[in-house]
Amino acid sequence: MPCRVRRAVLMTALGLSCVVPAVQSAHAALGGSPMTPPAGASVITQTVSSAAVMHAASGAASAASAPSSYTVRETTLGNGTVVREYLAADGTVFGLAWRGPQMPNLNDLLGTYFPQYLAGVEAVRAARGGHGPVAVEQGSLVVHSGGHMGAFAGQAWLPQALPAGVSGTDIQ
Repeated sequence: MPCRVRRAVLMTALGLSCVVPAVQSAHAALGGSPMTPPAGASVITQTVSSAAVMHAASGAASAASAPSSYTVRETTLGNGTVVREYLAADGTVFGLAWRGPQMPNLNDLLGTYFPQYLAGVEAVRAARGGHGPVAVEQGSLVVHSGGHMGAFAGQAWLPQALPAGVSGTDIQ
């Protein structure tokens, strides 16, 4: 990989790590515990049955995939950014979604998966160059992120951790 591309990816990552901490930090971790909401944040929690999701998507729940429930925690940060955490029955975060005027701190949100995400971004940038939306789709991690100043959005999930009847398209 050309040194220029590697340097650009590194500078982007360093820039995000310097700028994003100024944004309210969410302190959640994909594959780990849900976030501790920062001061001034509001939280709404909802339990969802994957049978209801499956019914809406396909017309009926199949007998082959037993329905399960999961919890969606929506945290609105003080800056207006909304972070949705998708929690399995055991309380671990299997998916995340965000939207709002500022990017959340992906280092905090992705936790131990952040280095894998950076490597995926580097590979995407090396293959197509430039900036813009990024889709990192690997066997153990999927992250879609994009937007522009004042309007960012993205999703991240662990395919192997999705409960029965839940797909990546349910992470919104």
